Amino acid sequence: MKAYSHMRRPCGNNSQEVTESHTFEKSGHFKVLNLREMAFIHLDIRCLYTLLICTAFGSTLSSNAEIKVNPPQDFEIVDPGYLGYLYLQWRPPVSLDNFNKCTVEYELKYRNVDSENWRTIITKNLLYKDGFDLNKGVEAKIHALLPRQCTNGSEVQSSWSEATYWISSQGNLDTKIQDMDCVYYNWQYLLCSWKPGMGAHLDSNYSLYYWYESLDRALECIDYIQAKGKNIGCRFPYLESSDYKDFYICVNGSSESQLIRPSYFIFQLQNIVKPLPPDYLSLTMKNSEVNLKWSIPRGPIPAKCLIYEIEFTEDDTAWVTTTIENEIYITRTSNESLQLCFLVRSKMNIYCADDGIWSEWSDEQCWKGDIWKEILLFFLVPFVLVSLFVSVVTCILLYKQRNLLKMVFHTKKRRPF
Repeated sequence: MKAYSHMRRPCGNNSQEVTESHTFEKSGHFKVLNLREMAFIHLDIRCLYTLLICTAFGSTLSSNAEIKVNPPQDFEIVDPGYLGYLYLQWRPPVSLDNFNKCTVEYELKYRNVDSENWRTIITKNLLYKDGFDLNKGVEAKIHALLPRQCTNGSEVQSSWSEATYWISSQGNLDTKIQDMDCVYYNWQYLLCSWKPGMGAHLDSNYSLYYWYESLDRALECIDYIQAKGKNIGCRFPYLESSDYKDFYICVNGSSESQLIRPSYFIFQLQNIVKPLPPDYLSLTMKNSEVNLKWSIPRGPIPAKCLIYEIEFTEDDTAWVTTTIENEIYITRTSNESLQLCFLVRSKMNIYCADDGIWSEWSDEQCWKGDIWKEILLFFLVPFVLVSLFVSVVTCILLYKQRNLLKMVFHTKKRRPF
């Protein structure tokens, strides 16, 4: 086979590219292309490649643009009469025939009207339940989500469906009760008290209703605390299986002359427990180390659920510390201390509750220094004072007696015989 080459003239001259004619190999008919033909072929390949990419991308876009999902139907907030525990329910979107093999998910957002933050959940169910403060309005919104495996890997979601809920705002705001206070004494007895609304008429009276998740329906208080014939509180019965659940309370009222605005409350009972104060306090001392010990409060509260606050006094100096044990060691600041005293109170700790109420303070327990020294001082000082007084009086009497004897003696001496 003959070899052919491309030849260029030197730079600077009006060069002209000389291309020899092409030949064919005898056996393979191999064609040698010139540069212009090769450039056109390269351009054609790039155009074809770009065309294929655009076609595929356009097909994908077209496919995704056609995938749509409608919002959930009949979205609503339902009040079953549980004093703030509401149902949010809906039905699936229409036209889901093309997604029979896909499970539609729902993104639900909800909050009380004045709250800045939405609570968000993702669910496959058609019902969700939660508690709300019914003193305020409730708003919620939901949309449908198609999983990526059903939409060629892209996320497809519907528009939002929205719902709101408000209780009827009957009565003036100043007819609501004031200063609602609930205490769960020793994790056994729940007691709530309140004051009548400032704008409530004299014929107004209030009723309390409560509900938690173990009850079939809301119940009314059966043991009211009264003052001048008016309900100002409630003593609750034994509340079975009520711990670590939302406890809903509504206090409404009745009057022949006006409407009364109801009040709603949500508690977690373990957060309003007030234990009994510790008892059987003991204080012992060895050298400069003081051991303070007390008994765990009586009742159903586990020892692991309590924290203690100790007020310790050394002579005229007092300070406070806390511990989760029912015993503590303290070092005296001075070995000459004459009196050490301490008191203890208890509260639910962070392992069993988010909050709690401190118990009353226990009785004070004290230790006093050298008792004999105190007894000696107690008796010696009066004895010394009395002795001093007696001595002075005796001296005065002796002095007067001496003078009296002198006078008598001189009188007898002058008397003639």
